[in-house]
Amino acid sequence: MNGQDPLAQLRDIHLPETGGIWPPAPGWWLLAILCAVGLVVAVILWRRQHRNTAWRREARRLMADLEARASMTPGWFSELNALLKRVARRSHPGQNPQAMSGEQWVAFLLATAPDERIASRPVVEAMVASTWQPRPTADPGQALNFAIRWLEAQL
Repeated sequence: MNGQDPLAQLRDIHLPETGGIWPPAPGWWLLAILCAVGLVVAVILWRRQHRNTAWRREARRLMADLEARASMTPGWFSELNALLKRVARRSHPGQNPQAMSGEQWVAFLLATAPDERIASRPVVEAMVASTWQPRPTADPGQALNFAIRWLEAQL
């Protein structure tokens, strides 16, 4: 036999090397891109929702502030009415509530109130009138109760 036997140089059957985990297959790249786009869209929608509902959080915060410092002063009733008008302007923009005053504002508040409209009329009338009176006649507690119920119905 020849010393240079070509069959002696052959190796045994072996499996090919694995490809490894990098770079991923095209399907994984597509999935990663879709997940990234979905995450960006979710963040944008969340921020838009958060920005659009900021006025609701602010209204609740202002109502809690008014509740904490309730008093029988025209200034306090004026602040309460101003808050209700800001909320009304956002929740009923077509009715132009920021321009209403007096009986028209009372009628609007009662029309958009959640319940007990007839029982609430004296409270609302006194609350609106107390804004301009030197000595308010409305009870701040009753005015707050109505305003909180009205506010929660609008939010």
